[in-house]
Amino acid sequence: MNILLIGSGGRESALAWKISQSPLLNKLYVAPGNPGTAEIAENINISVSDFNGIEKIVIDKEIDLVVVGPENPLIDGISDHLLNAKGHKIPLVLGPKADGARLEGSKDFAKQFMERYNIPTAKYKTFTGDTYNQAVEFLKTLKAPYVLKADGPAAGKGVIIEQDFDKACAELKEMFDGKFGKSSASVVIEEFLSGIELSVFVLTDGRGGYVILPEAKDYKRIGENDQGLNTGGMGSVSPVPFADNIFMDKVENQIIRPTINGFLRENIDYKGFIFFGLINVNNNPFVIEYNVRMGDPETESVMMRINSDLVELMRSAAAGSLSGKKCLIDSRTAATVMLVAGGYPEKYEKGKIISGIENVKNSQVFHAGTASKNNNIVSDGGRVICVTALGSDINSALNTALDDANKINFDGAYHRRDIGKDLLKFTIK
Repeated sequence: MNILLIGSGGRESALAWKISQSPLLNKLYVAPGNPGTAEIAENINISVSDFNGIEKIVIDKEIDLVVVGPENPLIDGISDHLLNAKGHKIPLVLGPKADGARLEGSKDFAKQFMERYNIPTAKYKTFTGDTYNQAVEFLKTLKAPYVLKADGPAAGKGVIIEQDFDKACAELKEMFDGKFGKSSASVVIEEFLSGIELSVFVLTDGRGGYVILPEAKDYKRIGENDQGLNTGGMGSVSPVPFADNIFMDKVENQIIRPTINGFLRENIDYKGFIFFGLINVNNNPFVIEYNVRMGDPETESVMMRINSDLVELMRSAAAGSLSGKKCLIDSRTAATVMLVAGGYPEKYEKGKIISGIENVKNSQVFHAGTASKNNNIVSDGGRVICVTALGSDINSALNTALDDANKINFDGAYHRRDIGKDLLKFTIK
């Protein structure tokens, strides 16, 4: 098969690495890709929002399967565009159409969907700037901390959790005034759920068939012990010790199956990955959010634990024939450490020369925000390099990843050293 993978981050680097192992693969193209994907695929320098240009690539390269990595092109309808194209062979497309992508494109739509199918989630209401006073009154009915979510996509940063009521009201006004652009023109206010989070991933085929992929836990805060500002993700681990068979049965029966059945009832042709952002509240799962693609940096850990041929699973999902398929999972633990630019997630510099990648021997390196310049690999984003290792347990995997992360250098590089440490208090039953 000729496969086109759309995207350029750490998620796509990990997906490309896994796709490249499939005996079904003929040629892999990544658009636009990064220096990491260039080592195992052919990069094509094109914007993920250039749908006509991507369609031309599909024709010229005789693409059989398109895999869409990031959320924005899905929300904007790239799957609809490619599947409705005329005058050439239509490829298989893995990624929901725009109607399914609303699950991430609108938090209000997602909450209403969960409400319709009795999927456990926090109570909520949605407001706009015109209903600011009503929003304040609703906040008064809730206990601190207060949770404010931009309705639209905000690159994982559109959520405010505020302990102080007056500050929450001020943040709400800033959101209505454009703090997150158009995404916060509407704001979902919901009750705070106290517990520990995890990410569960499913691949589904639009006809009720699905496979559950390895779960993971990511770490958003810049500082150790989950201190400091939110980031796009500082690392991840998989598996999650408290997600035992009893807990995952609840996830499947109370959340995954009702979601899939909801798609069928509402004629939502959803072929692709579903990311369930969950929270464990007293051993019961609640949905915090849906995403319509794989997470980052969770993908970097999840891909290391998939023993099945990912291309076969993705092709079956895109073709509507996933029923009966299994995802074989490595029992070992994967730990991912993210190296970020100095100053991130606030102001940071790009263009720092990266050295030492060739010294990594016991981990897999995935490129997140890098570029090639004058025969050097340089930093080109806030999150720069991921280092993922396998081990017999969290400590083993993390220590290997940290040891290899320390071999990679660029000016201002920083990484957390405590990824997964909070999970050591749990034991797998």
